[in-house]
Amino acid sequence: MAGSITLDRIDRALLRALRVNARASGATLAASVGIAESTVSLRMRRLQENGVIKGFHAEFDPDLIGATVQALIAVRLEKHARAEIEVFRRAAPAFPGVVRIFHMAGADDFLLHVVAKDAGELREFVLTYLTGHPAVAHTETNLIFDHADAEGWQRFLAD
Repeated sequence: MAGSITLDRIDRALLRALRVNARASGATLAASVGIAESTVSLRMRRLQENGVIKGFHAEFDPDLIGATVQALIAVRLEKHARAEIEVFRRAAPAFPGVVRIFHMAGADDFLLHVVAKDAGELREFVLTYLTGHPAVAHTETNLIFDHADAEGWQRFLAD
């Protein structure tokens, strides 16, 4: 349930430490936060059970795994009926190359982060999975040249 858990300074410190290194051991987290390792384990379990920590992920270098083209593709649906939205929202995660999906308010309904091996593969993705989808009315593709993570979460993790 959103907003149902209160984070204290220790929880926030753990989350800050995990943002730096999500693979840090319990001992390392305990030392950085100043609590016992057993307490780290209990708090981590509680943060996961309450949905604050949704998972742990590996970050890849797209070029080194052959995904040399990345794009953000805005998708506008034909109809804004709940059923149409749900059909697309359920289908899109299975489209090849989709990394992340955002359901949005505004002129566009969805924003897809897509990876492809080259421009031709990206073009085929758009034609096959987007313009060929019965719910889609319009797409706009923006190529990503580079990206970097920022520190926006830090303001929510401050003591």
